[in-house]
Amino acid sequence: MTLPASITEQRLSDLKGLITSSGATTYDLLEVYTGEVITKLPQSTAEDVAKAFEQSRAAQVGWAAQPLSKRLAVMKRFHALLLDNYEPVVDLMQAETGKARRMSFEEVCDVWMTTSHYIKVAKRVLGEKKRGGVVPLASTSTEVRVPVGVVGIISPWNFPLATSISDAMPALIGGNGVVIKPDNKSTLCVAECVRLLYQAGLPEGLLQIVCGEGPDVGPALIDHSDSVMFTGSTATGKLVGARAGENLIDCTLELGGKNPLIVMEDADLTETIAGATFGTFLNAGQACMHIERIYVPASLAEEFTRRFVEAASAIEVGAAYDYGPTMGSLVSVHQMNQVSSHVEDARSKGATVLTGGKARPDLGPAFYEPTVLKDVTPDMLHATEETFGPVVTIHTYDTIDEAIALANDTDYGLNASIWGSDLKAAERVGRRIESGNININDPLACSYASKATPSGGFKKSGVGARHGDAGLLKYTEIQHVAVLKKQVLGAPVDKPYEDHVASALKGMRFMRKIRLR
Repeated sequence: MTLPASITEQRLSDLKGLITSSGATTYDLLEVYTGEVITKLPQSTAEDVAKAFEQSRAAQVGWAAQPLSKRLAVMKRFHALLLDNYEPVVDLMQAETGKARRMSFEEVCDVWMTTSHYIKVAKRVLGEKKRGGVVPLASTSTEVRVPVGVVGIISPWNFPLATSISDAMPALIGGNGVVIKPDNKSTLCVAECVRLLYQAGLPEGLLQIVCGEGPDVGPALIDHSDSVMFTGSTATGKLVGARAGENLIDCTLELGGKNPLIVMEDADLTETIAGATFGTFLNAGQACMHIERIYVPASLAEEFTRRFVEAASAIEVGAAYDYGPTMGSLVSVHQMNQVSSHVEDARSKGATVLTGGKARPDLGPAFYEPTVLKDVTPDMLHATEETFGPVVTIHTYDTIDEAIALANDTDYGLNASIWGSDLKAAERVGRRIESGNININDPLACSYASKATPSGGFKKSGVGARHGDAGLLKYTEIQHVAVLKKQVLGAPVDKPYEDHVASALKGMRFMRKIRLR
């Protein structure tokens, strides 16, 4: 398969030049569709990470000193540049990750939407806020937001832009420098966006890229950061959180999921099956919020299962740099083997494979068929562990209370989906699910794409949130400026302290009366 025309040797060289690396070691970056080497990606050392933070920190001082309006002007230019030059980003993302083109395009949309949202709300969110002072009229209290410094972002391969560039937007708008460590398998599409940010006028050195395996560069990145944003597995998230805690810095962790979808008795099956199919198999199931468990009432189980299996079997899987295939490849042979191991474990223990259940080497080295299972029991890997591939299990239930209990029977709590015609009833069910994101009559996009509202996870699915005001404020420190206009707080030195107590009580009672306190 020929790489897209936009992926030239010159472009590859320019993008690799954005990586802070001494060049001592490299990583063979593969085209997922064929397994052939695209280029040798420079790897960073701990010393390179320190250098990246030093350069970003030097540039951050001037960036933070600029008026917010000037920082936003850069982001507006970037937004326009990405609109006009998105295709190379999509090409690179497909080559690196094996995504279907439609999914790669939709991820670029995430950057547009996030950037646009924070451009719109930044002035309100970051603006100084006057509060009531301790002494009415005689004092003032002001909340000021200042940048934390330099933010470290560790992003995975499954959604490289949404978990790096989209996360960098609020950090940069807030006046911070940023150092991004993308996964080796998805660095160049991130670098292409960084190139556009510099073209838009970002100060030289402010936004840095470092590359390497997590154990090699992760600790150094956390140690030099003033705040950390990590997206990835729960196991690694625990290590990141522990090290951030040792350094007394904030961290946001978006981790794994074992996300349920509940079909209610009154659900429109045509709409539900279409939504469940998308929510299960988008990005070949490599999404933290994708559906891995479906709960269907016994009365609908036969029809739902038949129609859902038909829909899954009809998904067009293929390797193409056009908008033809609905589903692309898994990101690597390693990931494909991981998914296969979960399916084979379930099969060997009595699960039924209704469709799929095998690799597709005829399409490429890491392709796997959309797979639907039933008769999955708690002793199977797929029952409790995150499979992170195009695999889902259909379960039946008798009462809605049983469905809710089954949906909550997990260590994870990232996303849940409820389908029903009675929206109020469906929402009541959704609010009983222990999950950070609840989607009614939608699998996941309705919540994640709502950039004005924070998105995070319960239980072992994460700490903190991205998006919303919280997604910007977390990259700032709170500075409280209090001004006393007249010296009225201290006890008079020439009077007994009992007089001060009486005066204070009189003031407190007066404030209670007029409801100031």
